[in-house]
Amino acid sequence: MAHLPRRTFLRGTGVALALPLLESMNPVLAASQPVAPKRMVFICTALGLHPPNLWPETTGKHYESTPYLDLLQQNRDDFTLMGGLSHEDQTGRQPHDSEKTWLTAARKPGTAGFRNTISVDQLAASKIGDQTRFRSITLGTVSPQSQSYTSGGVMIPAETSPAAMFAQMFLQGKPADVARQKQRLGDGRSILDQLGSQTKKLRQIASTADNHLLDDYFESVRTAENNIASAEDWMQRPKPLVDAQPPEDIADPADLIGRARLLMDLIPLIVQTDSSRVITLMVQDHYVVPKVEGVSGNHHNLSHHGQDPAKIKQLERIETGIMGCFADLLSQMKAPTESGSSLLDNTSIVFGSNLGNANAHHAKNLPVFLAGGGFDHGSYINLRKNGDQPLCNLFVRLLQDAEVETDAFGQSTTALTWN
Repeated sequence: MAHLPRRTFLRGTGVALALPLLESMNPVLAASQPVAPKRMVFICTALGLHPPNLWPETTGKHYESTPYLDLLQQNRDDFTLMGGLSHEDQTGRQPHDSEKTWLTAARKPGTAGFRNTISVDQLAASKIGDQTRFRSITLGTVSPQSQSYTSGGVMIPAETSPAAMFAQMFLQGKPADVARQKQRLGDGRSILDQLGSQTKKLRQIASTADNHLLDDYFESVRTAENNIASAEDWMQRPKPLVDAQPPEDIADPADLIGRARLLMDLIPLIVQTDSSRVITLMVQDHYVVPKVEGVSGNHHNLSHHGQDPAKIKQLERIETGIMGCFADLLSQMKAPTESGSSLLDNTSIVFGSNLGNANAHHAKNLPVFLAGGGFDHGSYINLRKNGDQPLCNLFVRLLQDAEVETDAFGQSTTALTWN
């Protein structure tokens, strides 16, 4: 059997079609199915999920359903609900500062002298990101705020436009536009080289504190150089063609559910075309009254309902919409197949929140769904034993499953196991 490169394209006049993963692209496994890559997706709804509507009383495979789990009934065997996971020391200067650390586990976010640490998605991207056109994809429903942080503690801005993201991934620019972009990349590379040549002289006159800052800065420079080299290489390759219409952005920030749905709809396309293997999405506070029937208060205020039944009823309507988006994502990921399995089988999706009880700003017993990834699902697992276990233990397990060699991350104590 002839060996085909992984990125083989069928070419015609003005047309290039990316091929799916074929067994002939992996001659060692030619007699069987080729191995599909492992991916990770992290989705955070930053204002939590109303606990009484989420948590069952019975653990194991035979847990009873709840109002929110009812929305996932057709996907019940595709996910595990995990209780008793959290990060320690998440009380910050502001009650919602734990948004910054859901993927990092850095302690005491927002307090004086706080400096964030690398997020789990960016650690994965630093190890496996060079295998795809995009090292990672960071998405947000309303603002550039994200939960993705570099090793220097710098936030990676989120893309909020589904249309712009679709264009970057799948729409091939005109030749003149591509040439100009290549020139800009080349210019940027030479500038970075010049910056690097001045490092020694600058360090001699800089203070100790400034040298620490320079360490972070030049690390960012080196990262940028690698990214530029990678971008130049990828610009030589046609973008994958997809059988999907470009999405139209929803300009109204009040349409929280619609904006979240458009971004989640991109995830199966990103995964199926192997455009990236690391994706994060933050469903944010939009600071407006959501366009949800029966809702007259803004999401943030309703999350602090004070046990007011009328406010809880409105909050339920908003969270039902968000849970519905998650259910639709799981269904979409189950449909396409690759290497004899579904996209969901090869993609670990963590869906949850940085708040276990938004009404009280508690960051304990966080809601955590783990879907896909080839794990044995269909259970509710309560992992609390004399207190919560580190959420980072789950992160370590997912990193290892994605063939990122690590035994520790953040506050981890071991790789998480469960029955």
